[in-house]
Amino acid sequence: MTLFWRCAVCTGTGTKVDLAVLTTLKVLCSRKIVLRRVVWLTIGCLVSSPAFALPHADRIVVHKKAHTMELMHAGRVIKTYKIALGRNPIGPKQRERDFRTPEGVYVINSRNAKSQCHRSLHISYPNAADRERARRLGVSPGGDVSIHGILNGYGYLGAAHRRWDWTYGCIAVTDEEIDEI
Repeated sequence: MTLFWRCAVCTGTGTKVDLAVLTTLKVLCSRKIVLRRVVWLTIGCLVSSPAFALPHADRIVVHKKAHTMELMHAGRVIKTYKIALGRNPIGPKQRERDFRTPEGVYVINSRNAKSQCHRSLHISYPNAADRERARRLGVSPGGDVSIHGILNGYGYLGAAHRRWDWTYGCIAVTDEEIDEI
């Protein structure tokens, strides 16, 4: 029964998985020592199934000072990531090549699976206020700001890339994290 249920969930043909099922499996695990491995494999399978997937984020909030990025859904944080920012992270982006990460309200307006970094989500910087500020200063506001993975060929750095701020103004996460996002 356990193996059938596991396979049915993995292939998406099983019944809806809920907390009661996990509780039942946990109780079974505590009573039947012999089945412990099978049951925990099943629980791992269930938790990674689409029925237990995190909700899709409807907002991304970046806390530059804390070097964190939160994915949110309906006002609740569903996942937090540690990030690397532009080489000059203090203050808002004001012009092209100032190595600052923008501050403001933007939207994710495109995806790029073939960027020079392992995947990227383009941010709608500059917005109207950014363009006006740059016009008053007589400079280009810049652009091409995104949330992305590590530079192609350097994915082996993993979380170590966060030890320093290294981007031109983007928000960087690990390759595995951008795949998840």
